[in-house]
Amino acid sequence: HVQLVESGGGSVQAGGSLRLSCGASGWCTYDFEMSGYRQAPGKEREFVSYIDRDNLIRYADSVKGRFTISQDLANKKVYLDMESLSPEDTGIYYCKRSQLCSSWSTWDEFWGQGTQVTVS
Repeated sequence: HVQLVESGGGSVQAGGSLRLSCGASGWCTYDFEMSGYRQAPGKEREFVSYIDRDNLIRYADSVKGRFTISQDLANKKVYLDMESLSPEDTGIYYCKRSQLCSSWSTWDEFWGQGTQVTVS
């Protein structure tokens, strides 16, 4: 069973930076994707960024050029570096892992508990 733990959230002034990390235990690496989502107060959860086993990376248009996703497979961590933050970036940030443990298994999906980011 995969456990995801996010950290690095906090409060920052507009224009500032934060680094979020998502650590995992119990994961398998046959194939996988790590995604970041966020949910602002009163809004639906939205996609932020994505990185897969082959380091294919995608970003939501709203964060392109400001956010950078990376992964450290040896330490089972994914990082989201966020720069030029604005109040519109405020929300709870979640990481999600989708993984396939073998060619005959099915995709499983796991979510972290979320970390709060507040930009004022």
